[in-house]
Amino acid sequence: MKTDIELKNDVEHELEWDPSVDAAAIGVEVHEGIVTLAGHLRSYAEKLNARNAAQRVEGVKAVVVELDVRLPNQSQRTDEQIATAARSVLLWNAGLGERSVHITVEKGCVKLSGEVEWAYQADAAEKAIEPLLGVRVVVNQLQVKHRPMPADVTCKIEAALTRHAQKEARNIGVRVEDGEVTLSGTVPSFEDRRIACNAAWAAPGVRRVVDELSIARS
Repeated sequence: MKTDIELKNDVEHELEWDPSVDAAAIGVEVHEGIVTLAGHLRSYAEKLNARNAAQRVEGVKAVVVELDVRLPNQSQRTDEQIATAARSVLLWNAGLGERSVHITVEKGCVKLSGEVEWAYQADAAEKAIEPLLGVRVVVNQLQVKHRPMPADVTCKIEAALTRHAQKEARNIGVRVEDGEVTLSGTVPSFEDRRIACNAAWAAPGVRRVVDELSIARS
């Protein structure tokens, strides 16, 4: 098991290794496997990249992001410009219909609302907006349309988990109720956690996934 000092060192090196992140602008603190990132970065995309870099480090149980986005002058955009770019990029990259997603922009905060057919579309919409210049934060309030769930949906999700990560699937509990899937248990890494959540989201009729999975301390 890594000590907090070892984790801090590994996270700092991972941040330095990632060319999309200005590691010098980020302070790292670790307490009982929980990593806190603090500082000021130049874009929302860089903030997410820093979080992802920390999550990649083996032994990290959770990441607390206290990073502010301070846009340089050349990245400043008006809310109208951001909204126009967001609408265009959604139509081209996410394959979403004109009426599927409603976009609201206020002081660089982009809010997505409306209904989509599948969860992957909500995720694709958010990822398409994240790298746009001028964006400070993305709030994803997209809902998945209600549809009947198969009677054997729990078995289907468990089978998907086994296909994607057979060893880890044994430690994951699945509870389904009225379109909501709750995952519980322990997995080895953030990547295994992401795989499990994606498997649950892919099931027909799922409108919400509650992630109660914890990361095992290595």
